[in-house]
Amino acid sequence: MNINTTLQRVACLRSSSTTLTAALLVCASCLCGTSVWAADTTSDSAAATEATSPAAGSPRILVLATGGTIAGTTDPRSAIGYNSGNVKGQELVRAVPGIEKLASINSEQISNVGSQDMNDEIWFRLARRIQEAFDRNEADGIVITHGTDTMEETAFFLQNVVRSDKPVVLVGSMRPGGSTSADGPGNLYEAVEVAASPKSRGRGVMVVMNDQIHAPRWITKTNTTAVQTFASPNAGVIGYVDPASIRFVAPAPVLASTRDVLSLPANGHLPRVEIVYAHSNMDGAQIDHAIADGAKGIVLAGEGDGDASKEALAALDRAAKKGIVVVRSTRVMSGFVNRNVEVEDDKRGFVVSFDLNPQKARLLTQLLVANGITNPGKVQQAFSATF
Repeated sequence: MNINTTLQRVACLRSSSTTLTAALLVCASCLCGTSVWAADTTSDSAAATEATSPAAGSPRILVLATGGTIAGTTDPRSAIGYNSGNVKGQELVRAVPGIEKLASINSEQISNVGSQDMNDEIWFRLARRIQEAFDRNEADGIVITHGTDTMEETAFFLQNVVRSDKPVVLVGSMRPGGSTSADGPGNLYEAVEVAASPKSRGRGVMVVMNDQIHAPRWITKTNTTAVQTFASPNAGVIGYVDPASIRFVAPAPVLASTRDVLSLPANGHLPRVEIVYAHSNMDGAQIDHAIADGAKGIVLAGEGDGDASKEALAALDRAAKKGIVVVRSTRVMSGFVNRNVEVEDDKRGFVVSFDLNPQKARLLTQLLVANGITNPGKVQQAFSATF
C-alpha cells in the first residue's frame, strides 16, 4: 500500500473514533517521516469537540498552552534537533490516548514560544486568565503546558500572584513530539490526572514531570537534556503520580485562597532586577553597571553561602545606600543562604534568599518592589513568608 492510499483511508475513518484516528495518524506520520502533531490539520473548533468525551459530572480542566518542547517538532538539522512551540494546545490534548476519560477538557492558547522567550506580557496574561477562570467558576483545575527552561520561574511567579485553592499544574517535556520515546503525552496525561483529583485541592501551584509532583519553591532544573531533569534538592518531591494513582507525601501548604498574594503592576511590567554571578577575581564592575542601568534590585548568585569578593561586596554596599534592594543568593544548587555568617547583613542592609535560587529570588524581588516593598527588613520577612 502506498502513502496516498494510506492517507485516503485515514481520512475516511477519521470520524469513526478519536482513538482510531490517533493510531492511523501515527502510521501516516511514520510513513511520511513527520511528527504526528505537525501532520494534523483539523480546525481548532473541531479539535475542541473531538478532544474529550468524559462522563457526566467529570472535573472541568482548562489547559492553557504556552509552547515549549512539549509543543515542539523535530528538525533534521541534528539527531536531537527540534523547534519549540509549533503545536497548539488542542492538538497536544488530542494526541494523548485516554486523557478524555479523566476530565472534561477545554484548551486555550496563551502563547506558543520556547520558554527561553517567556516574558512579563505572557506571565501577566497567564495569571489573569487563571484568576478569571477560577473567579468565574469556569474550571476545577488548570494545566499549563510550558517549556522546561523557565518552568520553575513561571510556577513560582503564579504561586505568588494567583489566589485560589484550586490546583494549577505546570507540565512540559524534554523531548518533542515525533522523537523517539517522547515524554510529553505521558506527562500531560498525569498533569491532567493531578489537576482533576480532589487530593490536589488546597495545594495551589504544582509541577508534574516524569511521574513526580513538585512544589514551586523547591523545584529546579538540574540537567540540560535528561528526562529526569527536575529535582527539589532542599525538600524533595511532594508526591508521585502514575496513570493509576496519585500519592502526596507532603502535607498541603497554607491554603492559597487565604494567604497573601502580590498584585501585578498596572503598567504591565515588572521592575528591573539584575542577577550578578560571583566568581574568582571578581571586581564590582557588573554591580556598578546594574546600578547605572537603573536596576531596582540586585541578586547576587554568590559563592558558597552567598559570598563574594571584597570588591563585589563594596559595590553591593553602594547599591544598598542608593535604596536598591540587595539579595544574597547562591550559585550552589542546594542549601540555604543564612544571615550574618561571613557577611554582616544587618549592618549592610542586605537580604538573604534562604533556599531560593537566584532566578526565583529575582522574581520575588521584582514582585515585592512592584508592590512598594523595598525596606530590607520587610523584604527579608517576605522571603521567609513564602515557605
